[in-house]
Amino acid sequence: MTVKKCLFPVAGLGTRFLPVTKEIAKEMLPLVNRPIISYGVEEALSSGCEDIVMITGRTKRSIENYFDRSFELEEILKSRGKLELYYKMIHISEMAEMMYIRQREPLGLGHAVLCGEPVCKGEYFGVILPDDVFVGEVPVLSQLVKVHERLGGSVVALEKVSDNDVSRYGIAAGEEKEPGIFRINDMIEKPKLSEAPSRYAIMGRYVLSPEIFPILHNQQAGAGGEIQLTDAIRELAKSEPVWGVVYEGRRFDCGTQKGWLSANIQLALEDEDLRKVVMDIVNSQK
Repeated sequence: MTVKKCLFPVAGLGTRFLPVTKEIAKEMLPLVNRPIISYGVEEALSSGCEDIVMITGRTKRSIENYFDRSFELEEILKSRGKLELYYKMIHISEMAEMMYIRQREPLGLGHAVLCGEPVCKGEYFGVILPDDVFVGEVPVLSQLVKVHERLGGSVVALEKVSDNDVSRYGIAAGEEKEPGIFRINDMIEKPKLSEAPSRYAIMGRYVLSPEIFPILHNQQAGAGGEIQLTDAIRELAKSEPVWGVVYEGRRFDCGTQKGWLSANIQLALEDEDLRKVVMDIVNSQK
């Protein structure tokens, strides 16, 4: 029952970050000392995954290049005696077995997951939405995998949100079987506050059954005219268990400019050297 594959839907256009994302993948924007996508990949590997499946688009070649070898750069670093950087560059290309699948049309998150069927069918698999960066003692995907291994079924990460944020997320409801663990029986993508079944939002971490694929094949467009993963999981819950886990850790929303900037500042403040840089700038503005 161990989850060995993790799927990353990264084909989005990153319109909230234009014009910088006209040529640069949003997932490659720096978060302190490495790109956003690296945090998610490291989380997947720390959770026991071995194969990383990127669902990409035509503007995401920089992601492939980042996780590939760069022989010219490596040789320059080696010849200049910068061996620490040399081995770090090699490590990036050897982190995991990387696979890339093109999502040719932007038809929604559900469709992006469906694109991973040729690689993930027949086994449970993880899904990480890299816009959500989690920091904590235990990787959030690992928390979900442990519940899956113990209780079976699919698992989603939950966070209780304010009334103002309900319409931004898929909202799930269910019966609490253990502290922080719910048996999901309903979920709605981006509902109005009056229609929300709870205040528990589904965040960007999933462990999914391969039975999600036939459902997605027949899934009609939902909110925003897209094939919604939330709708498919709701249908899946009718035939097999779907669990919601209130995760432990901190989440940084890097899907907006304000969230990305806030994440950089907060994480920089936790680094001894960078904290001084930030505080010097703040104090100079007083």
